[in-house]
Amino acid sequence: MTPAAVWTAVAAAALTALGGLVPRLTPETRSPGDEAGPDALQSQCPTGTLPDNGVCIPVPTREDPGLTPLSAEQNRHRDKLGNWVVYDQIPRRPDRPADYRRYRYPIPPLKSQSLVVSGYDLHMHDADQRRGANLKAIGHGGIDLAQRRNTEVRLVNLEHQVGDADVVFVGEFFGNSVVTRHALREGGQLKEYVVIYGHLGGPAPGLKAGDNVREGSLLGFVGDSGSAGDVHLHLEIRRVRPKVDISQLAGSAIAKSSNSVVCDPRNVLPLKTQ
Repeated sequence: MTPAAVWTAVAAAALTALGGLVPRLTPETRSPGDEAGPDALQSQCPTGTLPDNGVCIPVPTREDPGLTPLSAEQNRHRDKLGNWVVYDQIPRRPDRPADYRRYRYPIPPLKSQSLVVSGYDLHMHDADQRRGANLKAIGHGGIDLAQRRNTEVRLVNLEHQVGDADVVFVGEFFGNSVVTRHALREGGQLKEYVVIYGHLGGPAPGLKAGDNVREGSLLGFVGDSGSAGDVHLHLEIRRVRPKVDISQLAGSAIAKSSNSVVCDPRNVLPLKTQ
């Protein structure tokens, strides 16, 4: 079964579990003109749903701002050599809280830390972005969570996630890293996102690409691999570009702009209940 087929099956099973009827558009149920595109498949889906990769998924209501499609914007910054680099990024939606402490994370942040160490700066003007010791080095598109060495890193389901996540990479990236893939219901469609957990002391024993992981699954342990002496978790969330099979990529290729777009983590991280 191809990765696309696996995700279609996961989406159908998960949405059915949510209580909605999710018809599967098989060749027998399609009309001769259905191959023309999504519009041609609309007649096969019940009212209130839209076709997505052969599955009818519920259409979110306009009253639910959490399902507004996320749009990428362009920005630019200077690289370490002082050259301008243009990139896509998905900024925080205005309806999502700006306070990082309103969200749940794979590890509990230390009470004493400012939470955002290098932080999500990619939406800011170049002069306003936080820098490291090298003034021409930009902050990254993720957040750094300080915590004690060997603290367990456990998976947190994202907002509007459909089904469980799966592991697409375990290995060297931001030091020892694990990358999980999540399907999110967004704007009436299913979108793929990846979450990068970096600088781990090591992954969970036996964890490998292809493993199914759900809320609370152990992914690894906080460490300083690739950032000696700076014990923390690098957490980065990216939306996979259409037609990219992220499971076939490794390491830095996952974060290449041609394969995925960095997303402000506050758009999709779950809010604390209290």
